[in-house]
Amino acid sequence: MTAFPRLKAALSALLSHWWRHPGQLATLVIGLSLATALWSGVQAINAEARASYAKAEQTLAPDGLDRLRRTDGQPIALSTYVALQRAGWRTSPVIRGTLRVEGGGRYNLLGVEPVTAPQSLAPSSGEGGVFDANFVSGEGLLMGHPDTVATLKNAPDLPPLRAVETLAPGILVADIGVVARLLDKAGTVSELVLLPGQPPSRPTLAQLAPQLERQTPDAGNDIGRLTDSFHLNLTAFGLLSFAVGLFIVHGTIGLAFEQRRGVFRTLRVLGLSAREMTVVTVLELLAFALVAGTLGIILGYLIASFLLPDVAATVRGLYGATIGGSVALRPQWWASGLAIATLGTALAAAGALWRTHRLPILAAAQPRAWAMLSSRNLVWQMAAALLLLALSVILMVWGGGLVVGFLSLALLLVGAALTLPPIFAALLTRFQSIAKGVKTQWFWADTRQQVPGLSLALMALLLALAANIGVSTMVGSFRTTFVGWLDQRLAAEIYVSANNTEQAPKLRAYLEERADAVLPIWDVETTLNGVTGQLYSMADHATYSDNWPLLQAADTVWERVAAGEALLINEQLSRRQKIGLGDRVDIGGKRSLPVAGVYSDYGNPAQQALISVPLWVELYPQADRSRFGVRIDPAKAAALKQEVQQRFDLPADRIVEQAKIKEISLKVFERTFSVTDALNILTLAVAGFAIFTSLLTLSTMRLPQLAPVWSLGITRRELAWLELARAIILAVFTIVLAVPVGIALAWVLLAVINVEAFGWRLPLTLFPADWFRLALFALVAAALAAAIPARRLARIAPANLVKVFTHER
Repeated sequence: MTAFPRLKAALSALLSHWWRHPGQLATLVIGLSLATALWSGVQAINAEARASYAKAEQTLAPDGLDRLRRTDGQPIALSTYVALQRAGWRTSPVIRGTLRVEGGGRYNLLGVEPVTAPQSLAPSSGEGGVFDANFVSGEGLLMGHPDTVATLKNAPDLPPLRAVETLAPGILVADIGVVARLLDKAGTVSELVLLPGQPPSRPTLAQLAPQLERQTPDAGNDIGRLTDSFHLNLTAFGLLSFAVGLFIVHGTIGLAFEQRRGVFRTLRVLGLSAREMTVVTVLELLAFALVAGTLGIILGYLIASFLLPDVAATVRGLYGATIGGSVALRPQWWASGLAIATLGTALAAAGALWRTHRLPILAAAQPRAWAMLSSRNLVWQMAAALLLLALSVILMVWGGGLVVGFLSLALLLVGAALTLPPIFAALLTRFQSIAKGVKTQWFWADTRQQVPGLSLALMALLLALAANIGVSTMVGSFRTTFVGWLDQRLAAEIYVSANNTEQAPKLRAYLEERADAVLPIWDVETTLNGVTGQLYSMADHATYSDNWPLLQAADTVWERVAAGEALLINEQLSRRQKIGLGDRVDIGGKRSLPVAGVYSDYGNPAQQALISVPLWVELYPQADRSRFGVRIDPAKAAALKQEVQQRFDLPADRIVEQAKIKEISLKVFERTFSVTDALNILTLAVAGFAIFTSLLTLSTMRLPQLAPVWSLGITRRELAWLELARAIILAVFTIVLAVPVGIALAWVLLAVINVEAFGWRLPLTLFPADWFRLALFALVAAALAAAIPARRLARIAPANLVKVFTHER
């Protein structure tokens, strides 16, 4: 027989096992599909997000061209632009701003000059990418992504809308004149894009416009890099879910290989070499990996479609970024899904493949379910676990960076999982030694014998429970801290913004006559120690000293800030630039002030500072001053809001009561973490399925161990109850071990990952009631997983138990 027919016959023989055991086949395919689905779903979300970021970056920073901006962050006068053009500088003016529409929608608005704009900004919305003359004629055109245009169809007072696929979601592009009208910025531009081919003999900026500086595209505004922490977090969840699902695959493949030892021996006796048998087995596994991987990709697409709206809300709330609302079938994520399915199958089957390759030709054909781990192996496993935990601690204390933080987190979880079998073995041995009665001693000894067979499923449950406890503790700590922080920061009863700069003084004067206090909320984008940040004004009022939460404070902090002698910085600026009390901060090259206090600023990725109102006005006299916080008796707030809104013709989104802002903020918060909640549930479901498959497959190999006990007088029903009790006891042990692991995980997320990703640290708050509910869920899942094997044992025919003694064992 030639090689190909021989391999074909061998493959047919191996595949026949799965047709005889459809339950195992379903377990293998479902387990690998679930593992691949969660990974693929996360990768699909990340790919969609990165594509949106790339579009936004190309639109906002065309072709990576340098730009000219004012050093104080203020708009550039058109006269400056004209002077540069006449002197030979080749530039294209751009106006940037935020378009607010009724209903609370906010969009990035970009105004370009179509004649001089670089090609990546050139408005080609016509057929075949041809310039549309309507862009500069009549009312103009407002171009945006189809998803963005769809949300603006009913918005009043906007130019005609045009959908353009190449634009990023959340960004609108129009002629510079149209944007100037919409934003009330006539006579100024935000920046000048430097075009290629500048004449070498032109005058310098210092000669023509000393207030301008040349800037490369600001990395601080690169949304892709800013959101890396969030997407790395999603990827970690995907890997965790994949690892949990892989335990199912490992157990199923291991059982199938043990059950087919006789088939392998027979094939070897018939002339199949060890290498050919390995090749056939690999082909079999590859076929399953491709089939299950494809199913997993389809499930992943559905998961991504379900989660993408919440992910979009998350990155919009945390980072101000916008993601498209639909998932595209991008090659990079479905290829990674097939690759991870194949790699996972190879990892799960590596041990079984090695044993098959090394199988002696006359090896015994007796099936064995699981061999007990020797005491020496347990000692080595415990040593390896302690080493991983020690490395995790070392990285947490002395490491730095987000990747190192996640690596320490992975070492913590893997190390904790590896401690589970040795701890269980020690506990069960102790229980056996103190047990009274033969039946009780047998129960504990038999339970210890089952630990190796169930260890992978129990480790999967441990990882899922620990991840759930850790993430829910992090979210709960954030929620508790965030609510208290909102109560402090949102002290004003009403927040109002004037329609334009001319209206602002009149609005302020009107409010000061009717309110207890009017607090300016003015900010400008500038540099803080050379890094782009936000500078806010702070009035000399008790609202701040009574409510503003300070993490660090010098003596007479409020008096010094009010006198313009010092400033406050947020925690993000303090941590990222390692600035403490007394250190000086350079404000846009205009003034250098010492730090008098550091305040908490949760939910904000940007670096900020606060200075007194008089100093702020002195440094930035032309900046926007249209926003105010109004202190008034809460009982009079609604009436004043209605009165001001009617008198000054303010849209609803420009005058908002404190309670409404809190409500909106908390809604954004809850939706932000709905993604992690969904991934927690999915991971826990996969872990429950891992327990079910392990108990189900293990029950098929338990008869040789249970038949002798039955023959000694223990009924089948009693054996079934003992099997159910065993599963619940092991689940309880796992839950107890998962609690400290989950708390440690939460601490790492709050004290390491969160600080590296966002720049702030949250206090750790424990929620035992959540652990209790989670424990009940895990116990119910373990009981349900053990119920089917236990029911099968209770109803097994006595003849099947007797047959055990007829076989040679």
